Amino acid sequence: MADSISLIRKHVVSKIKKMETGQSDSAVRAELAKLRRGVGKKPGDDPTLWGVVFEGLPEQLLGRTSEPSNAEWAIYTALTLYALHQQGKSPKTDSMHSGGVTLGKAMRRLVAPMKDESRVKRRFDALATSGSLEELANHARGLIKLLGGNGIPLDYADFAEDLYWYQFSHLRGRVRLKWGRDFYRMEVIEKIDIEE
Repeated sequence: MADSISLIRKHVVSKIKKMETGQSDSAVRAELAKLRRGVGKKPGDDPTLWGVVFEGLPEQLLGRTSEPSNAEWAIYTALTLYALHQQGKSPKTDSMHSGGVTLGKAMRRLVAPMKDESRVKRRFDALATSGSLEELANHARGLIKLLGGNGIPLDYADFAEDLYWYQFSHLRGRVRLKWGRDFYRMEVIEKIDIEE
């Protein structure tokens, strides 16, 4: 499983990096628009997304049945939500993907602009107590829009990993524990004395 996680993270980052650096602005906008249309759908349902999601996907992550694999679900959900998060912003100049900003940390950062911790926490709790990945993705949609509207990025490789583990009911507690710890963790802000 560790190999799968590493491959999931690499695949998500490579897709995002391609949008941040490799394509023309119009091609990136078109790809993000396609991905946004896939939010809430099942991987494979929209043929216009096959290349965006499956191109370059390592063989061991591909499903073997008529249903998407857990890895395919995690990658697809992360990329479609990234596209929603990126709406109205250029990935080249204002990327909403930022390494190290876990879901819990991003939700904590959302508290200040929302000016109401209980409102953010209530929505975050609804996401965290979801009974399935599909339900989680539905709750995530609204939170991702709030993050985007407030310019708060998210680590989409880390989020894809969380989505992968969340699909195993016996491991959901582990994911929730991580989110809770990150939400309440105090971020250390270093003070730098500037000599004049």
